[in-house]
Amino acid sequence: MPHTLFISDLHLSTDHAHSLAAFHRFIDTLASHAEALYILGDLFEYWAGDDDLDTPFHAEVTGKLHSLAASGTKIYLMHGNRDFLMGETLAQAAGATLLNDPILLDLYGTSTLISHGDTLCTDDVEYQQFRIRVRNGIFQQKFLAQPLLERKAYIEQLRRQSNEAKQHKSTEIMDVNDNAVAALLREYRYPRLIHGHTHRPNRHEHLVDGHTCERWVLSDWDGETAALRCDAQGCRVVSF
Repeated sequence: MPHTLFISDLHLSTDHAHSLAAFHRFIDTLASHAEALYILGDLFEYWAGDDDLDTPFHAEVTGKLHSLAASGTKIYLMHGNRDFLMGETLAQAAGATLLNDPILLDLYGTSTLISHGDTLCTDDVEYQQFRIRVRNGIFQQKFLAQPLLERKAYIEQLRRQSNEAKQHKSTEIMDVNDNAVAALLREYRYPRLIHGHTHRPNRHEHLVDGHTCERWVLSDWDGETAALRCDAQGCRVVSF
């Protein structure tokens, strides 16, 4: 049956050999049979800029995706909170199309909204302020003008600070806000919603203005290596 796959939060890096092995296995088995693959952010642990494409690790990942695209599976990339600096050069190397966040799809007859999901975590005010700052075009232009090694060192520092800050935040603060979810579903006329970011894979139902809306949260690959498979009959989680 024609179907589409959704994944998110792989956090691929040279420090996570198990995730890279799972990525290769996923591409060679499940993804090769799909009509389309949507990667909803945080494909990489971090992305310092498209001028980092030539490293062997990044070339391996993008080459694998490009081979999948060449075999007939359409690939779509969405920015995450770790790799929001991905650009068109990376997308072309991977044979993929970069998407805005969020974006509405007609998925086998079902209106489906996809997003990385971090904008829904509105209770984490500190993160939302940081997000606004680093997504600013002027900030990104100045940042990308710096030498690559300096950018990587800065990002590593931010990662350490972020990990320390998480130790003092409740899990509820780092999850989605129900009112933010309802507002987004209302804005897009009550679709199905698929997102990642929170690392809390599950299926939820939201009652918004009398409409029951399905919300799927994708698995991060530090936990269960899984994808969401959607076809004309609905969606289900497939582990591998």
